[in-house]
Amino acid sequence: MATNKLDISLTKELETLKQEGRGKSPERIIEQYIPPKGELGPRYKMVGSDNEFIRLNSNSYLSLSNHPRLIAEADKASHDFGVGPGAVRFIDGTFIHHDKLEKRVAKFTDKPAAKIFNSAYTSNCGLALTLSNKKTHWIGDQLNHNSIIRAMRICNIPRENKGIFKHNDMADLKRCLDEVHPEIERVVVIFDGIFSMRGDYAPIDKINDICKEYDSKFKDGVITVVDDSHGMGAFGDTGRGTSDFCSAAPDIIVGTFGKAFGVNGGFIAASKTIIESVRQKADTYIYTNPLSVADCAAAIEAIDICDSDEGLDLLKNLKERTAQFRQGLERLGKESIPGPHPVVPLMVRDTPKTHDLVKYLFNHGVLVVGLTFPVVPKGDETIRFQINACHTSADIEYVIELLNNFK
Repeated sequence: MATNKLDISLTKELETLKQEGRGKSPERIIEQYIPPKGELGPRYKMVGSDNEFIRLNSNSYLSLSNHPRLIAEADKASHDFGVGPGAVRFIDGTFIHHDKLEKRVAKFTDKPAAKIFNSAYTSNCGLALTLSNKKTHWIGDQLNHNSIIRAMRICNIPRENKGIFKHNDMADLKRCLDEVHPEIERVVVIFDGIFSMRGDYAPIDKINDICKEYDSKFKDGVITVVDDSHGMGAFGDTGRGTSDFCSAAPDIIVGTFGKAFGVNGGFIAASKTIIESVRQKADTYIYTNPLSVADCAAAIEAIDICDSDEGLDLLKNLKERTAQFRQGLERLGKESIPGPHPVVPLMVRDTPKTHDLVKYLFNHGVLVVGLTFPVVPKGDETIRFQINACHTSADIEYVIELLNNFK
């Protein structure tokens, strides 16, 4: 059977998305990586353009994806075991690299155990499938990542078993906890560590204190969960994320290897019992092949680098370049959201101007992400800049000068 009729309907849906401003632009294709040279950080060549681009839209905060040690470890693992596992974990698809990476994550996050997934997105879905039952109540920050929101929907959590508190509003979190039905046995409070479009962070210490007040009211207690995908490796004195910055650890940490660690995949770190429950109950773990041994070997090396003097030096440069960029925006009188994280939003507050500025930067060799209505409310139009450890002082000054010259 042909898909002609379906194609017609889908074309209309795609046109509607475009007209509403919610359609995605064509995907640009990176065709070449140009290593750092002199005072300049790495550049990228794009198909269809003669420019050499600075990536200020990359999550690779520590710039480890091109590190020779990661490449060497991935190469060796592939030569030793091949490029794919050939089976799911419980049908002999578990290789020594999977086990080593889980132990390394547990040590790095200071949790008893960990389980790795193909992404943080599937980690959140797997965790929700593991923890949810008819007497579980979920409470989340209103700005939580789509993966958390989607996980709630996948689990078919009824409306009466969900609460949403205003962004980082501790009084409203208390309201949500007060409204939990007395027959509920288990409450899960889940939030992003770093809110990826804003660069601000969840006050884990304050959230923990509030949740402790309510813990005794429920049979299984109040469990705190952070998705620290943008914090892990890039935030805190030792790169251990928002928990490190706040000096307070949640019960469960969800994270990714695909951002600061520069590789691919996600993880859950928690108690041994929770992790065994994940292994037994999380569909997104059970029914899909695991990461390749190359991904695992590279991720182990990335964590080792992060957890070393070299990693601290990378983190130091990341903080300095972030501060340089924020100070540059302030010097120009530009509006941002305060915070020490390398996600630095520029509040443009106008849709046409945001589009014009993104295009202007692209034409001058800078890649950024613009967020406009209806993706964000009118008046909240933003350009998200993401500083990486590979960026140099000269790179940052170049971008600041471009912003200064934009009219």
